[in-house]
Formats: sequence, structure tokens, C-alpha cells
Amino acid sequence: MKNIPSPSGERLPVEILGATGMVGQHLITRLTEHPWFRIEALKASERSAGKRYGDTVDWALPQPIPRDIAQMEVLACEPSLPGRIALSGLDADIAGPIEEQFAEFGYPVVSNARNHRFDPDVPLLIPEVNRDHLAIIAHQRFAVGCIITNPNCSTVGITMALKPLQDAFGVEAADIVTLQAASGAGNRPGVSSLRLIDNTIPFIAGEEEKIQTEPKKILGTYRDGVIRPAEMAISAQCNRVPVRDGHTACVKVALRTRASLESVMAAFESYGSPLKELELPSAPDHPLIVHHHPAHPQPYFHRDLEDGMAASVGRIQPCGVLDYKFVVLSHNTVRGAAGAAILNAELLVRTALSQAIR
Repeated sequence: MKNIPSPSGERLPVEILGATGMVGQHLITRLTEHPWFRIEALKASERSAGKRYGDTVDWALPQPIPRDIAQMEVLACEPSLPGRIALSGLDADIAGPIEEQFAEFGYPVVSNARNHRFDPDVPLLIPEVNRDHLAIIAHQRFAVGCIITNPNCSTVGITMALKPLQDAFGVEAADIVTLQAASGAGNRPGVSSLRLIDNTIPFIAGEEEKIQTEPKKILGTYRDGVIRPAEMAISAQCNRVPVRDGHTACVKVALRTRASLESVMAAFESYGSPLKELELPSAPDHPLIVHHHPAHPQPYFHRDLEDGMAASVGRIQPCGVLDYKFVVLSHNTVRGAAGAAILNAELLVRTALSQAIR
């Protein structure tokens, strides 16, 4: 994370919703030393409310809980002061109405949950790919607050890899098989980990539908308050594998215009960060990293590149069924969740739309 001074000259107050969950824990570790934001409140379920954070959280990260955070009282997941930014790691079972309540109260809400991703006036945002979609929050019904969403944790890396191909050649179809890390299932107690040891589970509820729909909205065009999805066919099969962090996807694509392998490689290689002039602390200098070793990318070695915020692409080659195939890897709990939410909040603060922050 870059130590870039805050546009306001001070660190803005942030509340974390669902602070005891895995996404909440990652948000805490990434916000503790953030140059633009300071953690003002930790909010969670009634079961945790009123307790010290360190006494109620089942901390699952290798970094220790920051001492000041461990001493903070967990509050109920209710809005209190409008204008604070709310970063939501709430479970989708409860996120929808709670996030709406915060937005109606005046909070800019950045959500990791699926509930509002396909609301017609809510951006499904990857800043390097579709930052122009952020303008649609002006059409939301909330007087001051707003809702912004992150994509699914696998969608992020896949879409970052599809973006240069879509720009250069157009993507007509994509066939995708994912190998998704165990951390994507959260930190729930029980026998789920036992089932994953020495095993692969070829089903993740709801995941295939997300991958088959979300990239179309993200890669769509925004004009006059409307996001028109990109026209492409996507088929996905999702597997849970015994990897701690890092989602891998094997992608085959059919392009709209013919392209040589050299031109496809050049499209990937030349894709630089479109965010550099904005100077966002969490934005990677190289959002898409191309690997030339025949056995790369690999989660163990490459998930943490660019502080976990880059997507890695490798094994780019012609495909005997479609046009080209490649492998893409991204860190699911960083680029696919907490880091993505923070980057989206940074974009909101930096842009002219920051009047949503009081």
C-alpha cells in the first residue's frame, strides 16, 4: 500500500460491518495503517454487540489483532452517524436490508455481498476496468448515501484478464473452470475442512451463476444512467480445492475478430494501470502481470504480488476448441474482497463524486 496523503488532509472515519467475519478481519488488517481511512467503529451481530472485539472474534489471520482494535467495543449493525464510510463484509443472508438502511441514513456503503450487484443503479466495480460506472450512483434513490458493490471473488481476476481482450478484439464467448481456495468458504466451524483435505469438491453454491453474469455487467457500457451489459456467452464450472488463498481460473475464449498469438500476448503485456494519475493507495502499479514460465501462475508463489492486488495471467496459448486459452490467478480475500472494497472506497473519495462523503 502506498503512503499517499489523503485528499482531505485527514484520515476519514470508516465503519466495518460484519467486522468479526473473514472479510471484516482482512479489512481491519489493511485499514490499520491506511493513509486515508481510520477505523471508527466495528459493527456485527447482536451476538457480538457489547463485547470487546478481541473477546468475540475467531481471529483466523496470521497477523495478530492490532491492540487498539482488540479493545474496541463491537456495536450493533445499525447506522449512527451519517457521512461515515461503511465497508461491508456482511453475509449475503442479512446484508441487503442492512446496507440499504445505512445508505438511506447517509452512508456511502461499499459492499462485498451479492445482494445489490445487479440493481440497475448500483455499480459492480473494478476500478481498473469500469471506473466510469461509478457515475451511476447519482441516479440512486438515496439523498446523500450510496451503495457500491465488489464483484464475486473469482469474477475479479477473470474480468481483469478479459478486459484487454475485450478492448482489443472483442470477446464473443468464454468457457471457464475455476479452482477456488478454501478461504472463499469463510471460517465456519464444522467438518468442511475435513471434506476438503485430499479432495476436490466440484460444486460451490451460486458461484457458477455469478461468474456467468457479473463480467457482462462489469464490461458493459455506461451511458445516461444506464449500464448496458456486454454481449458475450459465458459458461463456468467451479471447484473448491485444498489451497488456503488464491483462486485460479482456466479460461478459453472466442474472440470477435481474428488475432495472432503475438497480438493476444501484446494485449495482455501492454495493459497498464489506468488509475496511476488518481494516486490511490491500494491501486497496484501493474494490475495484470503476465507470466512466461510454463508452470505459472501458482497460488503459493503469485497470489501476493502487488500486495495481493494484481491478477496474474499465464499459459497463454492457442485453443483447439475456441481461439485462445490461459490461466488467471487472483487473491480471493484481498483483490476479491477486502482490498477491492478499500480500493473502491479510495476511488469514491478521489473522484468528483466524493460529495457523497461529508
